[in-house]
Amino acid sequence: MTSVLVTEHAIPRRMSRNQSIVAAQTSSDLAMTTEDVDKTTVYQQDLERGSSGTPTLATSSTISGYDDSYEVYKQIQNLEYDDEEAKKVLRKIDYRVVSILFGTYLLQYLDKNGINYASAYGFNAGTHINGSQYSWLNSLFYFGYLVAQYPSGYLMQRFPIGRFLSWTTITWGVILLTTPACHNFAGIAINRFMLGVVEAAVNPGFVLIMGMWYTAAEQPLRLETYYCTNGIATMFGGLLGYAIGHINTGLARWKYVFLIFGAISFAWGIVSLFILPDLPTTAKFLTERERAVAVKRVGSNRGGVKNMHFKTEQAWQCAKDPKTWMLFVMAIGAQVPNSALTSFTSIIVKSFGFDTLGSQYLQIPGGFVQFAALLAGGFICTKWPNSRCITMIVANTICILGAALLVCLPNSNKWGRLVALWLCYFQGLGFSMSLTMISSNISGYTKKQLTGAAVFTGYCVGNIIGPQTFKSSEAPGYHSAYVAMLIGYIIKLVMVVVLYIYMWRDNKARNKAAADLPALTEEQEKETIEAGMKDMTELDNKGFRYTL
Repeated sequence: MTSVLVTEHAIPRRMSRNQSIVAAQTSSDLAMTTEDVDKTTVYQQDLERGSSGTPTLATSSTISGYDDSYEVYKQIQNLEYDDEEAKKVLRKIDYRVVSILFGTYLLQYLDKNGINYASAYGFNAGTHINGSQYSWLNSLFYFGYLVAQYPSGYLMQRFPIGRFLSWTTITWGVILLTTPACHNFAGIAINRFMLGVVEAAVNPGFVLIMGMWYTAAEQPLRLETYYCTNGIATMFGGLLGYAIGHINTGLARWKYVFLIFGAISFAWGIVSLFILPDLPTTAKFLTERERAVAVKRVGSNRGGVKNMHFKTEQAWQCAKDPKTWMLFVMAIGAQVPNSALTSFTSIIVKSFGFDTLGSQYLQIPGGFVQFAALLAGGFICTKWPNSRCITMIVANTICILGAALLVCLPNSNKWGRLVALWLCYFQGLGFSMSLTMISSNISGYTKKQLTGAAVFTGYCVGNIIGPQTFKSSEAPGYHSAYVAMLIGYIIKLVMVVVLYIYMWRDNKARNKAAADLPALTEEQEKETIEAGMKDMTELDNKGFRYTL
């Protein structure tokens, strides 16, 4: 049977565009007529049969202000599917989405930290910079990241996010390939600033993708799967740095770092351009029915999929929401210590008393600690969904221990200080889990992308401050840097506890307002999901509950 797609809100063709929008918005708040129910049922029957005449899903909403997938959701809201079918769709999504995020994030981490590996092989001498200027190169990357944060967030809202991030990857590959041509501080400073501008979209973009493709319960493990590449990159980068150390012919060895990373990133960006999808409703790798299942799955998040329209009222709510500022301060605290585990790692390990090659391969255990902690945290928070804040608290406590040891242990205890540095690699788990607070606990697409931008603004501030704590005058002890790490971890821990209490109390108040029910009724659940698909924020949608 061949049927014609009829949405719930039919608009007469002769109406003007403005009249159509008004009619659609008005009818969206009315109950469906018997005729509407019949037409939706016919549509769903065709979808379930999977016949050649299956109608095409709407790819975006014509209802102003609603989620881009709202009309699709209304068409398939009564669609039924079993666990096996849901798992099949999830596997296909993982294969196309997580695989690309994994590769891109791995390269992003290697690329921005390329100067860490290059610093061991004459980078400072080759670019004619001193120790203070090297610190500024690390900060300048995050100045670029900071400047581009809000513009990139807006562009990802307005344009197809998959293609936008793919072109971003290609562009930063080109920037890296030009790095060996830099021969003074001015040149390399501009190069690093532009690299930060281009890479600014990656982290917040991936957080948005998590919310567009995965349920709240699925997000921690998927996010940690790509985020664990920080640990893999640390191990791989250490091995690559060790291998480059054995090159004795051709160009200066530090140049090979950027040429290799740049070429791989450029090629990977082209691959991503053809594979990374934009929306569940337009994903060509899914069948029509699978797209419907994908939308229905994500609808359960009570936060919609995507909305291309920037909403000023959501921007104001983001600015007033205490969670925004808690996450912002948390990000600053988390990232002040970050430079010690990225751009300055080779210098720190060498300062402990190890030789040049040792400063490369002794980063590998720290990378493994980070890799294992991230995956373990992802599994724990998937099995026990409301353990995210607790997991962050445990990881951050370990970091505090590591930083305290770096401050207190004598310089002569090089192995004790090295183990203390490895303990600090648990910090990746705490910060990455805070990103799921955005993808799972912030609703309303404008508010979500702005909250992400705010968090990564704090991320930039912390990473700008961090390198400045490494004073050349304190080498090789760098006492101020280790004290700054300890303070940053303590601030982060306090903010995690405050955020947990805030969300727990809000959940409790909402349950009390809903007649002390621990869970929503089936009808309340449907209303809450629809409110999310209407792009309502978590503060306005009273059926929304925070994942702790």
